[in-house]
Amino acid sequence: MDMKQILIGCFLNVLILFGAFSRDIYVSPKGNNQFPGTREKPIQSILMAKQMAYQYLQSNKDEKLTVWLSDGIYSITEPMVFEPFESTLNHASLLFKALPGSKPIISGGLQISNWSKRKDGLWECNLPNIGIQGVRELFVNGKRATRARFPNNDFLRVKKAGEDKRTNFYFEKGDFPIPSKSQHVELVFMHDWSITRIGVKEINVEAGQLIAVDQIGAKNLSFFTIDNWEPHPRYFLENSMEFIDVDFEWAYLPDSKKIVIKLPKSKNPATLNIVTPVSEGLVSLLGKEEKRIQNIQFDGITFQYAKWNIPTTGYSGLQATFFDPRNNSQEWNVIPAAVTATWSDRLVFSNCNFKNLGGNGLWLGAGCRQSVVSNSLFDDISGNGIMIGEGQDRQKNGTNWYKSAPEQVASDNRIEQCIIKNCGSQYFCAVGIWAGLTSKTTIKNNEIYNLPYTGISIGWMWSTETTPCQENIIDGNHIHHIMNSLSDGGGIYMLGLQPKSILKNNHIHDVKKNAGSAESNGMFLDEGITDVRVENNLIYNIAKSPIRFHKATKNIVEGNFLFCQDGNPPIRYNRTKEEDIQKINNEVLVKGQLGYGEVLKMAIGDFSNKSKNRTSYKSSN
Repeated sequence: MDMKQILIGCFLNVLILFGAFSRDIYVSPKGNNQFPGTREKPIQSILMAKQMAYQYLQSNKDEKLTVWLSDGIYSITEPMVFEPFESTLNHASLLFKALPGSKPIISGGLQISNWSKRKDGLWECNLPNIGIQGVRELFVNGKRATRARFPNNDFLRVKKAGEDKRTNFYFEKGDFPIPSKSQHVELVFMHDWSITRIGVKEINVEAGQLIAVDQIGAKNLSFFTIDNWEPHPRYFLENSMEFIDVDFEWAYLPDSKKIVIKLPKSKNPATLNIVTPVSEGLVSLLGKEEKRIQNIQFDGITFQYAKWNIPTTGYSGLQATFFDPRNNSQEWNVIPAAVTATWSDRLVFSNCNFKNLGGNGLWLGAGCRQSVVSNSLFDDISGNGIMIGEGQDRQKNGTNWYKSAPEQVASDNRIEQCIIKNCGSQYFCAVGIWAGLTSKTTIKNNEIYNLPYTGISIGWMWSTETTPCQENIIDGNHIHHIMNSLSDGGGIYMLGLQPKSILKNNHIHDVKKNAGSAESNGMFLDEGITDVRVENNLIYNIAKSPIRFHKATKNIVEGNFLFCQDGNPPIRYNRTKEEDIQKINNEVLVKGQLGYGEVLKMAIGDFSNKSKNRTSYKSSN
């Protein structure tokens, strides 16, 4: 323990001994840590407020305590860590809440200043010497600035895969400006349902060959070759001075540790709030199997700016931000979240904002139960918006946890009334909401849109193996304008055996034709899906079939409105027996059919009227 921690501990003990604060603690960026934490005299440090709250609860003075946060930014450089209470009170609870009318922000960002103008008209800045290891993201006035890329909005096409089909490929002469320092460049390579982000080792101009620093695509899966899905797959390049050609494009120069940015002629960076994330995560709620965290709530808080640096050998996505660890391990790694919880009960995140985040947003992970995420906004997140549960890899008693300890499944969690948009900003295989091996998860009345891949993904086994995943409910969600970059997904993607689960009352539309080889759908029910009800959903403006089954068995599809493009069936059966899918009273119309437009308009109106009766993030914030 360092001297600073000792002094804080002594100060807090004195406060408790003399009753210097009540069960409400007030915090303000304009406060003073020598103050008692009252409304009139708030403290400044949110970390100190957390320590004060824990000591108060552990002294058994009361079961409930509220930390009130005033307007302003609470800057951190590393995550705030919450441990289990040591209180003997069974229902001790802690609430972090915005004061009425306030918008407190827990920020892991650093404002960049000291800009100077270069002779070429660009602006540059030397990063402060505070241990920043690379810059992947830059935000100007709260909006993500474009890391210099070529082409700006479209993709290039591989001319031909290299001989090993893994580490290199050939391009046409003139495809892209040749960078003066190719080692600064990152290759972004598009697979069907995932991407690889990897450094460039060499660009051989004479041969028209690009060589990556490691293998492109997951090493552990043999089919991740460069030309497996398409003979001429898509890619683009990032982070070269030669690619900067539009306003607010920028590049990071690792040799000199400089950021260079192009701004409009009328803009001076001194008048702009230019921020890069420096904290690897913002909040960690780390319970233990034998001692869980309970009853911590966040209300009206914004979580903004958190970083994640990809491995030096690159990020090779597998699905939903799980990626190849590039070692001999068979376990998959996953991008970390800005706010993470494990072994926790009854957590609540309500009326919160999660935005400008470099990894995943919020993850209620291993062993989390009876927690709620409600009426919150998730916007501009590099990975997944929200994650519930876990995959199959964690070991317990020498084997996979779901076999040896199925009771540890994340269960009875709810996500409701949230808006989730613009996820997958860096890692296009991200989804709006990911729920892995979970039980009794309810995802209800959320709006999810503008995503490069799937809206909601639930389940996590490519087999019919029995797991504790069951009784999940996806109800009343509005999912639209998704699958914008990748393929082989859908508005809702369901995977693995999860009996007694229900997909109902969902409104799914605008899934466009994909550039990859596989089709995408309104709903894609993948391998192992059995004993699932698909009921009273509205699905339209889907380039391919509204519903697709793959390696599924007996399921019920009842009372749905399925609007099809000409030539596409309402339900596609891939390696699935059509007779196993019981179809009851579904309304099926094909575009161009008499009455198509009128029936669609009526159905949209009916679903829209239902959604108007729900409390939403838009109406309450």
